[in-house]
Amino acid sequence: MSLIDKALGAITPPESEEARAEATRKARAASDGADWLALALEHHDAIRAAFDACRHAQGARARIEALHALARVLNGHAYAEEVVLYPAMAKAGEKGHAGMAYSEQTTAKMQMAELERIDPADEAWADKLEHIRGAVLHHVYEEEKIWFPELKADYDDQAFLTRRFREEAERLLRDEPMAGESRSFGADDQIRPLA
Repeated sequence: MSLIDKALGAITPPESEEARAEATRKARAASDGADWLALALEHHDAIRAAFDACRHAQGARARIEALHALARVLNGHAYAEEVVLYPAMAKAGEKGHAGMAYSEQTTAKMQMAELERIDPADEAWADKLEHIRGAVLHHVYEEEKIWFPELKADYDDQAFLTRRFREEAERLLRDEPMAGESRSFGADDQIRPLA
């Protein structure tokens, strides 16, 4: 983690786990259980689980495999949000929130690209993962506490959002590797960072 990252973390400490859990609980209550919001919350759960798998992976090979799984769910979810939910936020009068959401996701993608270049056996890998995790969990918190409840309340065609978000999210659920992703490692595969 860079000195700038550490300084920013000290100035603006992340919200507590309790605050995050409360935001998730309230967002679930705003959902009807089958709408775009419910699906986005399912994705958020999968993202949290994928980060946990990366954090607990033992050895370089396990870290790479866990990172591939994280990238798959994170990128698929981000894509669905970027083509459906964030434009809807802007249309509903929340252009500032939409712009911030795009910016945060772009930053996370750039950070993930940096993580791919770090030796997974190095401690710097775990440090970078924690930096990304903190940023992504804060982004999720913003979505669950403010942005998505506002979108649920203010957007005039919830059925459209549900249909379109589900269509785009199905790309995430397909069992097709994303660009640059391998599905498994063979005995002769080298262990190296994603590149």
